[in-house]
Parts: sequence; structure tokens; C-alpha cells
Amino acid sequence: MKTVGVRAFGGADALEMMDIEIPEPGEGEVRVKLAYAGINFIDVYMRSGIYAKSDTYKTPLPMVLGMEGAGTVEKLGPGVAGFEVGDRVAYCICRGSYAEAAVVPAMRLVPVPDDVPLDVATALQLQGCTAHYLTHSAFELKSGDICLAHAGAGGVGQLLIQLAKARGATVIVTVGSEEKAEIARGRGADHAILYRDEDFRERVMEITGGRGVDVVYDSVGADTVHRSIRSLRRRGLCVMFGTSSGVVDGIEPLELAEAGSVYFTRPHLADYMASREEIRGRAEILFGAYAEGRLEVTIDRVFPLGEARAAHELIEGRGTRGKLLLEISG
Repeated sequence: MKTVGVRAFGGADALEMMDIEIPEPGEGEVRVKLAYAGINFIDVYMRSGIYAKSDTYKTPLPMVLGMEGAGTVEKLGPGVAGFEVGDRVAYCICRGSYAEAAVVPAMRLVPVPDDVPLDVATALQLQGCTAHYLTHSAFELKSGDICLAHAGAGGVGQLLIQLAKARGATVIVTVGSEEKAEIARGRGADHAILYRDEDFRERVMEITGGRGVDVVYDSVGADTVHRSIRSLRRRGLCVMFGTSSGVVDGIEPLELAEAGSVYFTRPHLADYMASREEIRGRAEILFGAYAEGRLEVTIDRVFPLGEARAAHELIEGRGTRGKLLLEISG
């Protein structure tokens, strides 16, 4: 079968088409015939070697990329119950979705309702569940809270805005252009800061009357994290869940004290999707919100499998305005 992966860590040009044997599901596993695979920054981190030493997200070479997908059940491994061949399913946090088929642990699969298209189901896996755990678990937003989210017009950003507003929070976002500001406002953002034109920390303090925000959701990293920390209220929380601008070398403990005895965390989604109940619970909430019209999902662009390199170049260039997908043919 056709796949896309890397034989050595590197840039987007390291991606290549690979032909491999169709995998057989083992005990407790399911083979999924994939319709879509999602493009995410975690794929960039794996491709480039940033996660080469990660115990959570292992990156053995050669490696098929892709951490989420959706399609139909093609074959059941021994001991699998609750699924049948032909069932529509989706999943995330299992590498290998840049492929015509993937073997996935059954505990990671979620059934996709008939009223949720498979492209939307894919978008609501890694990015949707990230937005959900950020707003509901890493920092459980409530009415009256104020949050700051970077990259507000991106795939996670648009979903995070909607989930935060549903919990009654005031949402401030940073974006790179007025066009992206309009996208974020259209999703419900109360304030959109153009980071190229003004210092976002100064604007946050103006907006909050000098108080700062309760939580910052920072997916940018090197370019923003120190000002993110300084944008917090006393004893606020900075959640750095990505590093699209580069890896952060370090945070000095005294920096947290001087910012108002604030807290800092760098979570992995895998730790918030650690059980079957947690995986299904988040997916069911997101699927239900979409089906009921309470959650808009933006599919920005869909690439064929063979154009994965172009998709990586687009996401690294911060050119996205929603979810990027690979459409799998075969």
C-alpha cells in the first residue's frame, strides 16, 4: 500500500512516498481503510526530529507519519468487540495515518455518527480534542474567566474560541492579519490582536485593565512564551501546547515568581486521552456539538496523499485558516 513518511529526520523535503506491506491487526487492534488523514504540527515535530527523544511520541526510522485519521473498519484483530467491518470510525494519537490503511488499537477508535462527515470527524480528533482538553481540563474555564489564545484563526484556535465562549469566558486571540482577525471574530473572539502591529502583552493589559488573563493557551512557543507568562494575572496559568515558532530553550523558575507567582505547564494530548472513556467522552461531546450546530468546523484545504510535502510547507509557513487534510485514495 502507499504511504508517506521519512527515512531520516529533516525538513518537508524529507517526506517521500513509500510502498509497504498492508499491516495485519494484532490482538486488540483494528485495520482501518482510511478516507482522510489530518495534518498537524505534531507531524512536523516528528518529521524534524524534535520528538526523537520523546517517550510519549516515539519516532523510529523509517517512519510513516500522521497522528489522526478517519475511515471504515476493514479487518478486526483477535479479541476486538464493539466494532464490525464497514463501521465508520475516527482516531488520533496513533502514528501512521498518511497511508491507505492503518492498524489502530481498538481502545483508541471512536464511532462516527452518520450526521458527521468523515472529513469533519478527522478535524475533531487531534485538533478538536486538543481544544477540548485545554478549555475543559488543563484549565477548566468558567463564566467570567478571561483567556488568551495564540493563532486564533488556525484549526485549534477556531475550535478553542467556540468552546471557550460556550463556557462563558472572554476570549482574546492573536492573529497575523486583519483577514485572520475577521475569521477569529466570526468564531466568537471578543478581541483579536494583530501581533505584527502591536505588542500583544501591552494590549492584553489594556483590555484587562492591568489585571492580566486567567490563562494563556500558547501554541507558538519561542516567539511568545515569555510575554505570555507576563500577560497572566497573579497565580494565572500558561499552557504551552505547541512550538510553531521554535522550541523554547527554558523557563527560569524566578520568571514565574516575578510574573505574579504564575504557573506553567507543557502538556501532551496523550495524557488527556489516556483511557477509552476519556477518548470517547471528548469525541462524543465534539460530535454532538457539531451535529447540533453549536460547533463550526473549518476545513481549509484538502491535499491528495502525494502532496503531503505542500501541506507541511503550508502549516509551517503559518498559512492555514482552519484544518488541513490529506484525502486518501486507494
